[in-house]
This record gives sequence, structure tokens and C-alpha cells, in this order.
Amino acid sequence: MAPVEKAKKVAKSAKKGKKHPLNSYLKGGILRYSKAQMYKRRALYRLKDKKSPVVQKEKVPIKKVKKIGGPKNGGERTVFLNKSKANYPTKTFVKKRVSKANFSEHKRNTRRNLKPGTVLILLAGRHQGKRVVLLKVLNSGLLLVTGPFALNSCPLRRISQRFVIGTSSRVDLGSYKVPEHLNDAYFRRLKAKKDKKSGEADIFAAKKERFVPNEQRKKDQKEVDGALLKLIKAHPEGKYFARYLQNMFALHSSQYPHRMRF
Repeated sequence: MAPVEKAKKVAKSAKKGKKHPLNSYLKGGILRYSKAQMYKRRALYRLKDKKSPVVQKEKVPIKKVKKIGGPKNGGERTVFLNKSKANYPTKTFVKKRVSKANFSEHKRNTRRNLKPGTVLILLAGRHQGKRVVLLKVLNSGLLLVTGPFALNSCPLRRISQRFVIGTSSRVDLGSYKVPEHLNDAYFRRLKAKKDKKSGEADIFAAKKERFVPNEQRKKDQKEVDGALLKLIKAHPEGKYFARYLQNMFALHSSQYPHRMRF
């Protein structure tokens, strides 16, 4: 009985095969059969004189006559059954999106050669051309660097890795850990609220606010510099390494950065 059942199943599956298409495309996008040939193949000539019955749909009324009371009103008016909206929104409602793609939550990637203790060359900003020591990479992706201030007057500051050249020279930080409070919030500046201008005299009296480091910053700078200077002295070439950090980086004629090895 088993082989008979299998044979039946094969017969059923053969009926469910795909139908051969009446027309197909040749190379170059040309159809195999023309319009006249397909007319014959489909036997459309049998439907030539046949007319399908026309079904007449009942007309749905759009307006209605409404009676109006009161003198000198005409007695009646034609009114639409479905009134159109008086106001249309200028913009479709936008749903609040989940704040998953915030810039602060993006993953930060730094170059491989930018490790704590690496000597960097600054390419932009007020301290352009100075050699500084990388302390750590902050959560925002910015680099925390320092001169130290005692050597080249570059204080603790943040800088993007785009404006930096990583060199092969390094300071072995060893067990030294950068204070945890030196983060992005530490360098954030709070802007003072401006008073409303009362007259023309205030335009000339207004002065630009100048940034002045507070006592906390000065204290932190001394602590970081003190620890770094000890590590620089412990370097095998400590005396020359300090001079190396003091010297500014500059290019002269016939010197090309893409040919240099830092």
C-alpha cells in the first residue's frame, strides 16, 4: 500500500505546477509574440460582440434642502450633508522619537597611537605647534592634555584628535592616575545672564568677559604638573626630553609632513 500512496502524492504535486506564460521577453526587451498574435492566442475575438450589462448605481445625495424660519430669509436653503473642515493642519503630527541616537551616547573611537603618556603636537588653537602630553581620553572623545604648564605654558585643556599628531615619544605614566574630577563637566563654562539694555549708553559701556582660571584650576594644574615633571625626570633622557617639550614644532622649506616619521 505504501508505494501506491506515494504515487498519488506525486500526481497531486504535478497538477500544482506553474503555468506556462503566454508571452515572454527575448533578448533586448522584445516580446516573443506581437499584439495581434496575442489577440489570437488569448481568443479575444470571441468577446468582440459581447456586451457586459451596465449596472446603474443609485446616486447618493450630497445636498439637502433645509427649511429656515424667520422673515426675509428665503424660507429654505441648500446645504451639504457632509460639511468640509474649517481648519486643516499645516503639518502632520510628529511623534516623539526615543532619544537613543543622542550624540552624547555615541561610541567614541580614538586612534591606536593615542594612548596615555604619548607626546602630541597641537595643530590648531592658541597653543598651535606646542608639544604636550596626553593624560587620558574623556567620555566625549576629546583628549585631555597638558604641557606641562611649567615647561611650555600649555595648561590642562581638551582638544579633538583631528587637530593632533601622535608621536612615537612617550612618558611612562606608570601607576599615576589622573584625578576623576577632571572630566568634561570640569571644563564647562557657565555663561552669566545678560541684563536687558536700557539705552544707547549701555552699548559702549558693555565689555567682553574674559576667562580667568579660578583657584581650583590653579591647584589642579600644580598637582598634575608636579607629578608629570617627576616622571619626565625619571625618563632615560630626562634632561633632553624636557627641552624637547619646550621646543615648538615648525616646518621649514623642503620639509613635508607626509614624508616625516613622528
